[in-house]
Amino acid sequence: MSKYKLYKNARLLDPATGLDEKGDLLTKNKKIVEVGGKIKAPNSADVIDVKGKCLCPGLIDMRVFVGIPGADYKDTMLNTGEAAAAGGVTTVCVQANTNPIIDSIAHIEFLATRAKNALVNFIPMPAATKQMEGKEMTEIGLMAGAGYKVFGDCSNSIENAAIMSRILKYAAAFDALIVQHLAEPNLSKNGCMNAGDLATRLGLPGIPTAAETIMLERDMRLLRSSKCRYHASQITCKDSIDVIKAAKSSDLNVTAGVAVPHIALNEFAIEDYRTFMKLSPPLRSEDDRVAVVEALKDGTIDVIVSGHDPEDPESKRVPFEQAEPGVVGLETLLNVSLELYHNGSMELLDLLAKLTCNPAKIMDLKSGTLKKGAPADLCIFDLNVPYKIDAEKMVSVTKNTCFDGKPVQGRVLKTVVAGESVYDYGG
Repeated sequence: MSKYKLYKNARLLDPATGLDEKGDLLTKNKKIVEVGGKIKAPNSADVIDVKGKCLCPGLIDMRVFVGIPGADYKDTMLNTGEAAAAGGVTTVCVQANTNPIIDSIAHIEFLATRAKNALVNFIPMPAATKQMEGKEMTEIGLMAGAGYKVFGDCSNSIENAAIMSRILKYAAAFDALIVQHLAEPNLSKNGCMNAGDLATRLGLPGIPTAAETIMLERDMRLLRSSKCRYHASQITCKDSIDVIKAAKSSDLNVTAGVAVPHIALNEFAIEDYRTFMKLSPPLRSEDDRVAVVEALKDGTIDVIVSGHDPEDPESKRVPFEQAEPGVVGLETLLNVSLELYHNGSMELLDLLAKLTCNPAKIMDLKSGTLKKGAPADLCIFDLNVPYKIDAEKMVSVTKNTCFDGKPVQGRVLKTVVAGESVYDYGG
């Protein structure tokens, strides 16, 4: 028996089509069947009055770490799904650094089995090299043939140029996407924050922006000899932005992302040795942060990610150098990103594109749009409501957010996955 749901009186926002108008949206089972204008739904339809609030495609997050398998004390598959739903995220791309590492069909299937009862869509990103060691390519062709075409070694950069060249050329044959974390190991392995005057004053070893840019420049050279699709996972500095601009102008098949903390914060956020601000890559200078925002605005950077990485208190409440990098971010992805709209840096549809249709296009997903026939993955949010982020009220088991106490404007009210509500804001 078909099940219709009518979302009426909404501000419909679809960056994929440029839609920004008041109207209705009708879903049937798991699909969108009509959008725009005043829709006459079947009498049997459930009616949800959106009351003028914003309705957009569900958010797609390309960089999410999960605790299962291997670290369920940090979070579970169910909890990750709950956190995603609370943030309006309907699809998460799971990084490979679980235990065991996701580097084969068997491990992908194990993860898929565990994710069946999760509230949102889980897409695994298998490792590009076995055990993420950077020494031997995984069975990219076999996994791509099974429908998994996004590969990356998580927070490990593929250091060996010969291995990376081989991966790019082989992956191109299967139209696979290679995602690279940019950190030249010899320049970054002993650092814990951005290199510069502040690091010197705090007595902390620094990671120069060159660690990111050198690896990116090398990869762009290698990419010229293949037709592979390449995604720079997190861009954090002006020099890297210049490299991406040059690559795109040369028609290389390259896209780039940035994590929310690198949009909203700079290196001074850690001035009191705040371990919840320790990230990989680290927070950069204010000049670099401004450059990142400009790169989002002009389209050089295509995607915004949360970089959601739960860490237990024992991993964070230690001296800064010893603390694990990473912050939770699924629940703050949209509301912190909306700051770019509220402060006039970006138009709303352009901003939402970085969170919906752009990652969908890069990963070849059918979601990320409100078009007829698309999956009924939706996010309803209040664009203007002000409040402060409260870590203790977050759904995530771990509370290692870098935005605790931050004033924001915009709250997720409802999240829908495959036509079914998976989150309703209770006030």
